[in-house]
Amino acid sequence: MIPSVCRVCKMKVETLFSTVLLQKHPTQYFQCLNCGYVQTEEPYWLPEAYESSINDSDTGMIMRNLWLRNVATTLIYFLFDHKGRFLDYGSGYGVFVRLMRDVGFDFYWQDKHTENLFAQGFEFSKSENLSVELLTCFETFEHFVKPAVELDNLLCISRNILLSTEFVPDPAPPPDKWWYYGVEHGQHIGFFRKKTFEYLAKKNNLRFYTNGQNIHLLTEKRLLPSSFKWMTKASKFVTPLIQRRMQSLTWKDFEKLKASVS
Repeated sequence: MIPSVCRVCKMKVETLFSTVLLQKHPTQYFQCLNCGYVQTEEPYWLPEAYESSINDSDTGMIMRNLWLRNVATTLIYFLFDHKGRFLDYGSGYGVFVRLMRDVGFDFYWQDKHTENLFAQGFEFSKSENLSVELLTCFETFEHFVKPAVELDNLLCISRNILLSTEFVPDPAPPPDKWWYYGVEHGQHIGFFRKKTFEYLAKKNNLRFYTNGQNIHLLTEKRLLPSSFKWMTKASKFVTPLIQRRMQSLTWKDFEKLKASVS
């Protein structure tokens, strides 16, 4: 089905290009004339694309989680209540949750599509109705079929959302010139620009901060944009200093899990 409106702001779209996904599905891409969002046609191929929820070409998964651990540790420690409760939405195998608990943050796992391998015992339960200081959502927004609706659901959990997704360049490159389209796995169906998130932030009475490329924050907090960029850039060096001041949950978690099976 060919879309007539943007999946983010419901305004008019224009055709960008066509390509082939999963080596078999001819697919058209469109760009919103209002918010700049780039989207595929209606993604009828997703059941096939998600036969394996973690795509086989994601060779950077571990390195990315280590980097995100540093970024999140620095931002949480300086900008939020680091003794609060945190949720990683779209957690995958749970690598990031385990890394953050090892630092000392009370993080929980949630993912409807992937088996929890590394954060078992720390699944998020919305029914508990506990306050979530910050929700992280890494490499997930580009998968959303209805991004505005998904964001509304996330904001019901927390009004602070730290996310990662690559900004689509302007002008949008052809499919063979930008790896993030993910034509080999077909799971990436929507791509954001700064003005896309600014639209969503304004719609939800939030502020938007970004490092200008792939780390972004939606929040009610008022920050200096330069400080957000500096913290993301310096996080590799700052995180070891923060870890010395935090109390890791590694041993406490071990004792909890051991008691649950004894």
